[in-house]
Amino acid sequence: MPYRALRSSPTKYATDLTDEPWAALVPLVATPSPNGGRPTDIDRRAIVNALLSKNRTGRQWRMRPNDVPPMSSVRSYFDTWSRDGTFIKINDTLRKPARHALSCDSEPSISILDAQSVTTTEAGGERGYDGEKGQWTQTATLS
Repeated sequence: MPYRALRSSPTKYATDLTDEPWAALVPLVATPSPNGGRPTDIDRRAIVNALLSKNRTGRQWRMRPNDVPPMSSVRSYFDTWSRDGTFIKINDTLRKPARHALSCDSEPSISILDAQSVTTTEAGGERGYDGEKGQWTQTATLS
């Protein structure tokens, strides 16, 4: 298979988009740059699939499989789409049908943030009973 055909063919990984979500994303990622420039010969679907694979597996940029587009191209689109807000639009586009399939409202009504409730250090600090939590706590003093 010639290199150009290899670069533009979609891969068959578990993280790859199916045809339905891809059809929803085409208007977001397949539009040419407003700054002009030479059109790319790399399939945008292969770029999106490579980014989804990297996100899911957590592998390094240089450890990607050989049948995905070149690292420099994938990284270039990642940087561009991060700056111009395309990733936020992609997330919104994919989230709404997924939540609808679960019989949920398309927009989340609450978000949960998790954080350590008591900050401590090795030095320690005051101790006391926290009546609201119903437990003993230790508060650290920073010097």
